[in-house]
Parts: sequence; C-alpha cells; structure tokens
Amino acid sequence: MAISKLDRDVEQALHSRDSRYTAGRRAVVAALAAAGGPLSAAELLDALEATLPLSSLYRSLNVLEHAGVIEPHFATKGVTRYELAEWLQGHHHHLICVQCGAVDDVAIPPRLEAAVRDLVDSIGSTAEFTPTNHALEIEGRCARCL
Repeated sequence: MAISKLDRDVEQALHSRDSRYTAGRRAVVAALAAAGGPLSAAELLDALEATLPLSSLYRSLNVLEHAGVIEPHFATKGVTRYELAEWLQGHHHHLICVQCGAVDDVAIPPRLEAAVRDLVDSIGSTAEFTPTNHALEIEGRCARCL
C-alpha cells in the first residue's frame, strides 16, 4: 500500500514530537481528510464505525492536536469539532448552522480572500495589532434546516 503525502507529513510531524503514527491516529486523520468540514468526537466515532474505542479516540485527538496536525474549533452549542491543520489542507473558512450544528468548509475566490485579508488588516491596525492569519466563521442556517 502506497503512503500518501498527507500520511508522510503527519508521520513527520508526530515523529518530531516523539509520537508514533499509530493505526488509530491514521484512521482519525483519514476520517478528517474525507470530511467536508470539522467533525466532533461523536461524528468521528461514527465515521470510524466504532473501530476505535472512545478513550483511544480522545488520546489520538490530544496527540494530534499537540503535534499541530489537527485544530479544534469551538462551535455553537459547546461542541468542539476537529479538522486537519491549515498547513495540511489549505486555507478556508467555515459555514456554521446554528440550528443543526453542521460545520462546512468553504474556500472563497482569491479576489474575495484578498478583501477579507484587507479587512482583517484594517481591523488589526485600529487596535495596534498585526494579524498573522485569520479564520472566518459565518453562522446561519444550512440548506437542510431552511
């Protein structure tokens, strides 16, 4: 079986922090890579079809987060969702449904991304703050909940 670039990058990030890329961590990364947006622990457990015990899932999430492989997002209703770090999947933003809690990734065209970056820089300058990155989260109702 060929090892993907994603797996090589994750393995290297974990190795640099003296952690192993176990089968469970590999399964979590694969599930997050296949998702259309951040997933909660419960959603990950469903995606993994309970092949990973809940305690192992939480340990894997903790190790992957500390290695900078995944990023937590603290969404509506107090649910933490996880996704692959931006350095692995590219820059994007989120659409968050306030009714069902779904979080979908959305990449915006370069022209709009430049406008968002300009707005972020302008906001930062009013507070004598130099932004280094940004993440836009738009709340509303998804098509399923309309």
